Amino acid sequence: MVRRIAQIVHLKPSAVEAYKKCHAAVWPEVLQQIQDCNITDYSIFFDNDRTICATFKWVGSDWGGDMKRMSENPKVREWWAMTDRMQDSPIPGAVSSAEGPGWWKVLDEVFHTD
Repeated sequence: MVRRIAQIVHLKPSAVEAYKKCHAAVWPEVLQQIQDCNITDYSIFFDNDRTICATFKWVGSDWGGDMKRMSENPKVREWWAMTDRMQDSPIPGAVSSAEGPGWWKVLDEVFHTD
């Protein structure tokens, strides 16, 4: 089963260039962990104002297990710490990508066509 996910977070205006630069050269360990956690077709879009939208497909059978493995990877946590400093979360009470109630806001899918 394929699950399509879309999420948003806000980018700090002062961090636009740094965010684009680090995503032009994502660390190999992070890319490998994304793949190992059954995430495919991952894209990030920026509206050139403030909002970043990520979309991806998850093709696994244990979402919780995959996300736990992702969050336990030290290199992923280092990446998240770096990119979180460039962002403002729209989630009330958000602490970081690694802790708290979440960092990116998950969007509800209202339409899709194959």
